[in-house]
Order: sequence, then C-alpha cells, then structure tokens
Amino acid sequence: MVKYTELPSLYLEKMRELLDHSNYEEYISSFDMPKVQGLRVNNLKLSGREFEQLSPFSLEPVPWTENGYYYREEEKPARDPYYYAGLYYLQEPSAMTPAALLPVQPGDRVLDLCAAPGGKSTELAAKLKGEGLLFSNDISNSRAKALLKNLELFGAGPICVTSESPEKLAEYLPEFFDKILVDAPCSGEGMFRKDSGLIKDWLEHGPDYYAPIQKSIVSQAVKMLRPGGLLLYSTCTFAKQEDEKVIQWILENNPSMELIKLPDFHGFARGFEMEECIRLFPHKIKGEGHFLGLMRKKDLENREKIQGNIQENRRKQIKMPEEAVEFLREIKSSDGKERLFSDQSRLYIKEDSLYFLPKDFPYHARLRYLRTGLLLGQIKKNRFEPSQALAMFLKKCNYPRTISFSREDERVIRYLKGETIILKDTEKLAEGWCLVCAGGFPLGWAKGNKGVLKNKYYPGWRWQ
Repeated sequence: MVKYTELPSLYLEKMRELLDHSNYEEYISSFDMPKVQGLRVNNLKLSGREFEQLSPFSLEPVPWTENGYYYREEEKPARDPYYYAGLYYLQEPSAMTPAALLPVQPGDRVLDLCAAPGGKSTELAAKLKGEGLLFSNDISNSRAKALLKNLELFGAGPICVTSESPEKLAEYLPEFFDKILVDAPCSGEGMFRKDSGLIKDWLEHGPDYYAPIQKSIVSQAVKMLRPGGLLLYSTCTFAKQEDEKVIQWILENNPSMELIKLPDFHGFARGFEMEECIRLFPHKIKGEGHFLGLMRKKDLENREKIQGNIQENRRKQIKMPEEAVEFLREIKSSDGKERLFSDQSRLYIKEDSLYFLPKDFPYHARLRYLRTGLLLGQIKKNRFEPSQALAMFLKKCNYPRTISFSREDERVIRYLKGETIILKDTEKLAEGWCLVCAGGFPLGWAKGNKGVLKNKYYPGWRWQ
C-alpha cells in the first residue's frame, strides 16, 4: 500500500480544495487502511448464490453489484481451477460499478470503447446472455490481445474485438449502438492507494493532459450512440477537470444528450454541482476511487434503415469439411432440442478458421478485428480441431462426450499444465474429442483413446 507521505504536495493541495476539512482528513487516513480484493462471478456460467455454495474462498458481497465479492488476498483465487474454468474475474470492487450500472439487456448492441484488460467487457457480455452484440475495443493492439483472452476465458459468444481509434469506429458505425461504456484513460488519482507507479505518471501527465483526450473519446462515442441510447462515462480519478467538467462539455456541445441520475448505494457520494453523477471515495466505501455519469441521446427515431443495411452484410453459405459439420451437429442446446450452430448464414471461414458470427454482424473490411464472433475451431486438411474459445463457451450439457474431475483431483492441475491424463478403470470415456471439466465446468479439449486423454489444452493458457 502507498503511504500518505508519498503523495505529491501539489496533489494534496488539490484534494484539500476538492474536499471539506473532515472529508479530507478521512481521505488521508484511508492510506493507512488495507486495500481490498474483489472477484466478480461469471453469470454466463452460474449465479452468485450458486458460486457461494461451491466457492472455496471466504466471500463478502460487494453492495453495488449482485455478483461481486470481496475475498482475502492470501486465498489466491487466480491459482485455482475455477479461475481457469472462467467462473469469476478478479476485479477491484469500485471498478465493478460502470458495467454494473449500465443497464444492458439481452439483444442490445453494446460498445466498450476503452475495454482492455476486459473486466467491464466480461460483465457486459454476461448481461447480454448470449443475445445481441458486444463490440470490445482498445486502441492498443497488445492490450486488445489481453482483452480477447479474458473474454474467451469467460465464455463470451456474440463478441467483436477490435483495435481501432474511436474516430475510425465512429466513421463506420454511426448511431449503431444501444449502450456505450467509456471507461476513459485518466490521471488515476483514485488508484493512488494501491499503485505508487500512478503517482509518477500523474506528475508527468496530470488532468491537463487527459481532459482533452477524454473529450475527444466521448465525442466520438456520442456519434456512435443511437437516438434513445445510453452512454456511461467513468474514470478512476477525482479531478473535476476529468469528471464533471467533461460531462458538462459533452452536454454543452451535444444538445441531443441529457444527463440521467444514477442510483444511490451506501457510501456513494453525488457529483460536485452535478447530483446525477456519483463518486466513490476510499474513505466512504470498501474500494478505491471512481467517478460515473450516465447520459442518454434524445430524439428517438426509427431504426429500420440501420438494421436493413446490416442485413446486406450477412454472408453467403459456406462449404465446410464433413468432419466440422459432424462435430457441430453434436452440439445442442441445454434441453437437447436444437443445434447451437445451425444458422448457416452466421458461419464464416477466414484463413482456415471457422467463426460463428453474431446476428446482424456489421462487417467492415477496413476495421482491424482481432475476433469476429465465436471462434469455433481450425480447419486443417479437411480435419477440424475445436477451439479453446468454444470449450469455454459451452456448458457440459451442450456436448455428448465429457469427462469431469472434481476440483480437488490432482489430474485437473496436470491437465491445465498440458500433460497427458490416464483415466481410471471406472471412468467411462468415448473415443474422439472430449470436453474436460472441473466440477462440471469446461476447461478445454482432449482427444480420447483407450482410457488416455491426449491433452489439447491451449498452450498459451497453461498453468505455470
């Protein structure tokens, strides 16, 4: 933890101006308090209550989100098979608020404009429940790759991961999204308690540097928001210049935008001279600093023209190897009545990779995509190898050939390390592709043959 004495005097002067005397003293005292750890349950796989029943950790609910929990740092949930099964995402509790408070519904088109490393996008994907479309973007290609991994580990399906500037996205996707989240790059004052490196960055690039960047990003987001849509702006800093004043600038320069009041939770503070917004301070809640403002674009209009243009981008039927056809035919809905990937118009092959596109996917060749929809697998000389992303997307009930070990079974760790697994005489196994699970939750693929599981777990994800 950062000590109060490490804070720059200029920063302390600004906080003294921002807060009244009692709040300032309480804020300073928060640097003597331990930081808290948080995890957010993946509602694509199970509910918070279900996770409480099987969790090996000591959990305490985070008040402002139904699936968020505090845990003890010494319990190390990142070193647990359930982490590799995508049952939860490790996230600072205050950082859970933006995705929790953006009212996403299944079927929405959602944009996470500054999405890496993926904490907010994974929750937005869970809220969509497999319906609609999630665009997750980060201008940094390396950060976008980490974002993609986290989304695939979470089992997200109807996604599109891009690495583009907001200006370029706005050029190709005007008034397209129902909901947009802009968790903007900022000076990071709200995270000083937990990361001393941010203090050095603040001295080099403070609010004066970030405010113009934030205004530019949000102005592009406004262009991509459909009439009637919602835009949530958030930062992890305290400076009015990056918070309320950015909201004010957007409202003044975009008459179609109006501010919506966010809900109250115990310990939340209202915005300065802008009560619709909320602020989180570490001396008021169990978490770090954050700011949030929710806006709506007025003047509802007919969307038929936009949807019609998207329909024109739907792709023609493709010819797949018979092995891929047979494999996908076996994947069924939870009740076993429907095939999950029966819609041929959504299947797409590029460079020997087979994808299942989201409905009404707006393909634009000039955008830099890291992922378009769900990667189903690779086609190699008329053979088909299912992907790690597909394994994480599926539930055990979706596929007929599975093997499930208990979380405590030492073979789970061995599988995650990439080792070959020998089954016991009492364990039944069908030949061919097998979905390996821990506690009934998929981890990845293996090839079964005479009681032996040839490991196909993705090498880049292996337990180290």
